[in-house]
Amino acid sequence: MRPIHRSPLLHRWFGIPRADSTLTHEVIGGLTTFLTMSYVIFVIPGMLSDPAIGMPKGALITATILASIFGTLVVGLYGKVPFAMAPGIGLGAYFAYSLCIGSQVPWTVALGAVFTSGVLFLILGLIGIRRTIAAGIPESLQVATAGGIGLFILFIGLKNMGAIVAHPGTLVTIGAWSTPLGLGLAGTLLCGMLETRGVRGGLLIGILTVTALGILLREVAAPPRLMALPPGIGEIAGKLDIRGSWTPVLIGPIFALMFVDLFDSLSTMIACGKDSGILAGDPAMTRLERALKVDASATVVGSLLGVPTVTTYVECATGISAGARTGLASLVTAACFALTLLLSPVIQAVPAFATAPALVMAGVFMFKNVRHLEFSRMDELIPAVLTLILMPLTFNISVGIAAGFISWTALKILTGRIREIRASMWVCTVLALSALAEMMLPAGLPFLPR
Repeated sequence: MRPIHRSPLLHRWFGIPRADSTLTHEVIGGLTTFLTMSYVIFVIPGMLSDPAIGMPKGALITATILASIFGTLVVGLYGKVPFAMAPGIGLGAYFAYSLCIGSQVPWTVALGAVFTSGVLFLILGLIGIRRTIAAGIPESLQVATAGGIGLFILFIGLKNMGAIVAHPGTLVTIGAWSTPLGLGLAGTLLCGMLETRGVRGGLLIGILTVTALGILLREVAAPPRLMALPPGIGEIAGKLDIRGSWTPVLIGPIFALMFVDLFDSLSTMIACGKDSGILAGDPAMTRLERALKVDASATVVGSLLGVPTVTTYVECATGISAGARTGLASLVTAACFALTLLLSPVIQAVPAFATAPALVMAGVFMFKNVRHLEFSRMDELIPAVLTLILMPLTFNISVGIAAGFISWTALKILTGRIREIRASMWVCTVLALSALAEMMLPAGLPFLPR
């Protein structure tokens, strides 16, 4: 057994001796988690501050950090597990590029949709059917959803660095050579090399390196100073339009936001918990349920602060591998996020082409889940491929999810395997049909008010 440093209060609250851990391992684990996921404080504000959306970058930086602190701190204190939370990259990209830019939904209304999805997620947990619903969704669609979001994020990363541009004939084509494109590609190779070699914080190193090169080549202005008090969030905090999000047109987005968060968080928590043994002594899954409640609550709080869906980051697995076993590690990660509040001048100086490599790598990480697909089952593979490909091609995550749910159920009916369809899947398919009809039919569904 590892040596234990005595601290009665911490031992009593976090159960460090029972977890066979030490204060040193918890601190190292918390720091490791922060280093591997800290790129979020650059990427989320960078995406949402696109001129086509109109959200201020300074306020977004502070709100992103505060939402990350809240989710990570509460899951450590209440859930007592070494998980970390922040606004999700995939759902952030969906919020920015599909809803706000693609569908021209005002960011205030989009935040209202995030709030509604978070409340629904929380209600499902409180009435005890959240995990039942998740269990009723076929694994092939869960895997395809993660992979499709990965392709979507990767596509956005290539677009942001200028590698992919619009074309009137072929829709997209390769972009013209430029210094930002060269820096973005170099950053992608650097991030790939660092991640391959297992360097902690590889994406963060890549972002800062490309930014520094951009400053040297005069492609981006240097920050006026390294540290300053954090910008205020008054321009975005509390500006969400909840009532405006209660429209049939946003059924699909709310559905997508809630279910992607459910799949993402539940799979991350179970995978990290099983691999480390954190959940081994908790057969009732009490800590897992607590963590899911925090996840949903953090989404609600995040929307009030002005950021998209807050979710559990798979990067917490690196902290667990470094020794984290209790919620104390999450407190360390939250404290590191708090320190970054003073670094807003540096964060604001980071250009889109510097965060693009992180998006590409994040997309690759998510896409690798497709290895779990059943390639021998066509009734499982066809819906999965439709989900995968329609997300980036339509620039809309909810379209891919809806197409996957509908085609999966239809194929089960047509192939005489209707008994494989669980009750929750029937409900999801009806919601998917409603959402897709609202997006595709000019007048929407006649029985739903617009």
